[in-house]
Amino acid sequence: MASRNFYFQLIFSVLLITVTALVLAWSVVNKWYFTLGLMIVLLVSQVYALIRFINRTNRKIAYFFDAIRNEDFTLRFPERVTIKSFKELNQSLNRVNGLIQEVHLQLQIREQYYQEILKQASIGIMTFNEKGHILFSNPTLEKLLNYTPLNHIKQLAQIDEDLYEVIRVFKPFERRLFQLTNEREQYQLALKSTPLVLDGQSLLLVVVQDIHDELDEKETESWVRLIRVLTHEIMNTITPIASISDSISKYFRKGGKVVSLEDLDQTQIQNTLKGLEVIKEQGGDLMDFVQSYRSLLNVPEPNRNLVPAAQMLDKIDVLMATRAEGQHTDFKVVCNPEDLELFIDEKQISQVLINLCKNALQSVKDETNGKVRLLAGLDSDGVKYIEVADNGPGIPQELIEEIFVPFFTTKSEGTGIGLSLSKRVVQMHGGSLKVISTPYKQTIFRLTFA
Repeated sequence: MASRNFYFQLIFSVLLITVTALVLAWSVVNKWYFTLGLMIVLLVSQVYALIRFINRTNRKIAYFFDAIRNEDFTLRFPERVTIKSFKELNQSLNRVNGLIQEVHLQLQIREQYYQEILKQASIGIMTFNEKGHILFSNPTLEKLLNYTPLNHIKQLAQIDEDLYEVIRVFKPFERRLFQLTNEREQYQLALKSTPLVLDGQSLLLVVVQDIHDELDEKETESWVRLIRVLTHEIMNTITPIASISDSISKYFRKGGKVVSLEDLDQTQIQNTLKGLEVIKEQGGDLMDFVQSYRSLLNVPEPNRNLVPAAQMLDKIDVLMATRAEGQHTDFKVVCNPEDLELFIDEKQISQVLINLCKNALQSVKDETNGKVRLLAGLDSDGVKYIEVADNGPGIPQELIEEIFVPFFTTKSEGTGIGLSLSKRVVQMHGGSLKVISTPYKQTIFRLTFA
């Protein structure tokens, strides 16, 4: 309504100026000098009034936007004016000002709410720009690093030089583990970064979490599982030895006295020999068990080189082809991209993949449409990976956490050290070995490399 009245007045003023100009021109033609002078004064007055009218409106709008830009919502335009168009314009501006003020207050409340959440978060959070200026750091981070206030990442060098170097070269979506030691205690920090763009400025959001307690809990759980398996294996070996030893001992001791050789019959002597053979066999099994444990602890450091993934997978394909054909299993190898290179110890990783492929082929040997896939590639974050997938019976969910425990096995044969050793090898390469299993659909062992 205000804009309509404004345009009506503007059109009326332009028409009035046009009429005055025509009368002025007619006066010049007819030499009406008095009328000419009057029209000149009238024309100048009308042009001045029009300019003043437009500038008055423009200044109001300019003042309004300046106030909005400066977040000054106290500006009010008078609504009791004689000109109706100005009255309606002022009312509209005041109404818009009130709506913007309400939205601004809501945004401030929401921002304070989010700020309070970040302050109360149990993990450390900070954001910094490309020049290293820290725009935000919550109290948890300052408490964790025992440093306040944090204004620039260079201040981290005063806490720990290595921590500063890690943060300085931190890349988007990168994850790192860092051990921070100060005068009070030691922290195991998990660092994770996420890129942000705010007001056209590139920022990096870094989340810092102390995982010391979680690591202690996981370590305790691992020891419990390992001790449980070790106890089970050792008891299975020691129990028959103790039982047979006791039986043999009874042959040679009666009533607290040693039995003479003349009192032993042939059956007792034969049972004694059989018992000693069993004890020897059990002792050999126990020695093999201990040797397996030593091999797990003495994995050599990987001698890493750039290895074409396709070339390595082709060698494994040749090794597995005969076994797959013998049990009529569909075994395929895929490398995408074909020029993918891995910085690994080829012998160690090949042995890991051979072990995983053998397990996969064994799991699908009784399936009519058994399939095993050996895949290598890059995920969406650019992380290199190798997967061994099959459509066999899979791994029960309750055993997922157990299969990487040394000496744990569900097979009737084997030491149960293969997966543990494989995971150890991949970890020494700076990567990880994980499993996802959906019974009779897909089981995937995934190796990722940094």
